[in-house]
Amino acid sequence: MSSIILETMLVIFIYFLCFFIVGTLIKNNSIVDIGWGLGFVIVAWFTTLRTANFYLPNVIVTVLITIWGLRLFYHIIKRNLGKKEDFRYANWRKEWGKLVIPRAFLQVYMLQGVFMFIVALPIILLNNEPFSNLTLIGVVGIIIWIIGFYFESVGDYQLKIFKANPENKGKIMDQGLWSYTRHPNYFGEATMWWGLGIISFFSGSSILVFLSPITITYLLLFVSGVPMLEKSFANRPGYKEYAEKTPVFFPWFPKKD
Repeated sequence: MSSIILETMLVIFIYFLCFFIVGTLIKNNSIVDIGWGLGFVIVAWFTTLRTANFYLPNVIVTVLITIWGLRLFYHIIKRNLGKKEDFRYANWRKEWGKLVIPRAFLQVYMLQGVFMFIVALPIILLNNEPFSNLTLIGVVGIIIWIIGFYFESVGDYQLKIFKANPENKGKIMDQGLWSYTRHPNYFGEATMWWGLGIISFFSGSSILVFLSPITITYLLLFVSGVPMLEKSFANRPGYKEYAEKTPVFFPWFPKKD
């Protein structure tokens, strides 16, 4: 295993250890969500500067991750600042009882660190290569990333505007991108990582880079993304009708009544 990979693991460990200490002191483990996007920016710049691989694909991937990570960091910190612990982490706190500190360390912070390392493979492995070259398929990967970024950022913005209107309190968001998929932001995030995987692989990286989009897609579709929100919205008035006409993940035209 190369030194850059081991060093990146150490950086991620220290990063989430800091969040664990703060989260434990303020009794709010949902702050780990704030660190998700920013952590990738740190990993991207650390590996880029550490290896000094300033070839075009390396620079492009680093810039794209920076744009995505900083936007997500700003979006989540603005949304969560001053609020109580997210319901997911609050429920775990009750379930874990006296073991909340060690279980949070392992199952919240360190587990996210493991996932961050796997998902960040497109930039880590790309920077681990002595040379990279942008190909035509790599350009296609950039376009795929742009599509994903559009769905995530615009979807988040549309939801923010919808919630800001007092008349929409208790209503289901079914407008804009939300009329084509029930989770445009999740679809967008998965799509972005597929784009980054394509850029990295066709620029000279190992096929292992595709562990990144496979992992994030699986997590969003079957673990911590879609299932949790679908369960929390299941009993809301109008959600059943919305779910019947709107695709759960992959965007498509809504079914007519």
